[in-house]
Parts: sequence; structure tokens; C-alpha cells
Amino acid sequence: MKILYLDCGMGAAGDMLAAALLELLPEPDEFMKELSRLPFSGIHITKEPSVKCGIKGTRFSVKIHGTEESDHVPEHHHEHSHRKMEDIRRIVCDLHLSEKIQDDILAVYGLIAEAESHAHGVPVTEIHFHEVGMMDAIADITAVCMLMDRLNPDEVVVSPVHVGSGHVHCAHGTLPVPAPATAYILKDVPIYGGDIRGELCTPTGAALLRHFAARFDAIPVMRTSSIGYGMGKKDFETANCVRAMIGETSDRTDTVLELSCNVDDMTGEAVGFAMERLFEGGALEVYTVPIGMKKSRPGILIRVMCAPSDKDRMIALLFKYTTTIGVRETQTHRYILDRRTESVSTPYGGIRRKDSCGYGVRHSKYEYDDLARIAAKLRISLDEVRNLIESD
Repeated sequence: MKILYLDCGMGAAGDMLAAALLELLPEPDEFMKELSRLPFSGIHITKEPSVKCGIKGTRFSVKIHGTEESDHVPEHHHEHSHRKMEDIRRIVCDLHLSEKIQDDILAVYGLIAEAESHAHGVPVTEIHFHEVGMMDAIADITAVCMLMDRLNPDEVVVSPVHVGSGHVHCAHGTLPVPAPATAYILKDVPIYGGDIRGELCTPTGAALLRHFAARFDAIPVMRTSSIGYGMGKKDFETANCVRAMIGETSDRTDTVLELSCNVDDMTGEAVGFAMERLFEGGALEVYTVPIGMKKSRPGILIRVMCAPSDKDRMIALLFKYTTTIGVRETQTHRYILDRRTESVSTPYGGIRRKDSCGYGVRHSKYEYDDLARIAAKLRISLDEVRNLIESD
């Protein structure tokens, strides 16, 4: 299983993440050529060698009309850079990237928009991006999303995030570190401050980490094949960099929570509706078991499996959509196969295939929805569709 580990002991910013990931590529110059061909207006993107505290790495530089922007600039200096979400969407669409990369870029901006909406008390549709709406930030986010697509890790693990301390000057004035938007994006993520004065994790960096990270944890057991150092603009007593490590793990385990409750006064339709909301909320699994309850009543055990970081959200959803007045929690250790979804081209259209392996076994299974679509179109059975695919 291919693991990407991001060490954020000095926080994270878009340019630092882009530089660290760039160092993992065998041919970084080829990627830079591809990036330079994108129709960004008025910007020049380069990679430069950089040394921090004796460690050699890469700086990712984006210059707008010959000038490199600072992380935070007073609002009146960049009135032309105040963009709304539809402006960002139009710029991204004009880049003509793959649908997946475009979706990743817009999802990152969606996290920032939600955080700004919460921090300033205005609807998402009314949010104006200041620093993160400038073209250098758009280029940083685009580069990271393209690099993630190029590296294609099976899982991204991120260390606890060092956010810094003190205050930061930005378009909205002087704000505490972490800035309100950053703090909101990193809700439920392990973060810490320290003695370093300054903003170490920017809203852009926080949103990129939140979007791509499968979990925030210590470095897993892995055989590292490549290491990259993405350097920041500022100098501190500690090397100001993001370290990216990519490698392989063998058999995989993780920790999940099981949240359970018993109900005896819900209809089948209401239980089904609640299950759908729990899946939408990020549950790994939701299932029910018929049980006998007090007063000889038949009841239903509802059990939700989720990541520890999603616990509070799952509990809130259980109380909102079921009639329970109590939820039980059990921490469990599970053994899981590595999973990957591949798109298979066939004469009948594209079909997704789920491949899983580990512990000496390997399984493959075609996506039901894709099989059903072809079966309905050709008026044949699911087994006949599988036979057609495997015989071609």
C-alpha cells in the first residue's frame, strides 16, 4: 500500500506543500513544464533550491507580474483580488484539467468558504476571498491537487499540525493565531502552538491537509522510497519546512469506533432515513440488528462504525435522526485490505472495479451501479454482463 506522510511540525502553507510533493517526483522539471502551460494570467511559477537550518529543499515561487506576494496583505492593496466562489470556479474550469483535479481544487475552496462563512457570519455565497483568492494561492492549490493526482497515494497521513502563536495581519485586520478560518478548518484535528511567534499554518494549507488527509497521526510503519522538503518564505530557529515522505506499508490495521443505540419506537422508513443521513455524514458503516427489549417489545439495534475524528458528528446525527436517548461507544481494532478503485474501459462503457489486497489475498469486484446500467441497456442479467466484460 502506497502511503504519503506529511510532517507538519512547522505548519503548512500551499507553496510549502507543493514544493515538498514536487520533490517526490522522479522528473520534477517535467511537471513544472506542464504547470507552466496552464493558462494562468500574469503569473510565473518556478522552483528554486532553498536551505533552512542546513537542510536542502525546494521553494515553490509564484510571481504575479514579476512580484511574489506575501502570505497576508492588507485588503486595500488587492481590491482586484477579492473573488467570490463563482469567480474561482470559472478560473478553475478555464484551466481544462481533469474532472477529478478540478473537483479537488473546488473542494479545497469549499472548505475555505465554509470556514470564512462561519467566522464572519455571512452566507457562503457572499464570501469574498482575499489572500486565498489571489492568483498565487490559486496556483498553489492547483499545483498541490495536480501533484496529489500524479503521486496517487492509497492513503495520506498527516502529523499533528503546528499552527504557531501570536497574531497575524490580514485583510480583515489583526487576528489571533491560528486565524479563525484556519481554526475552523482544523476542528477535530490534533494541533498545537509553541514558542514560535507567527502563523505557521495558513487557511490554504489547512484546507489542503483537511481535504486530502485520511487521518492525522504519527508516522506509520512504512518503507520510505522518497523524501521531499518544501521550504517556507520565513526563517526561524527551526527549519521552516513541510517534509513529505512516500513509501509502502504491508498489511494494514486501524482503529475505529462503534457507536450503538437501541430503539423500539421507530418505523422502518424512519430507521432507513437515519441510516442514509449517517452515511452522508461520513460513517464507515451503518447496520441494524433485530433485538428484544424490555416489556417484551421487539426493537432495533443501530450500530455505526466511524473514524475517531468523526465521533462527535456521528453522535449528533444519531440523536437528531433517531429516538434514542443514549449512545454507547466502543473502540475497536480492525484489520483491513488495501483498497483501490480502477476505471476499466469496455465496449459497453467505462466500469469501475474495486481491487483489494493484503494478508496474502487479492479480490476484485465490479461496481454494481455500472453493471446494472449496462445490464438494463442490453436487457441481460448481471452475470451475463460480467461474462461479456471478462471475455473481451
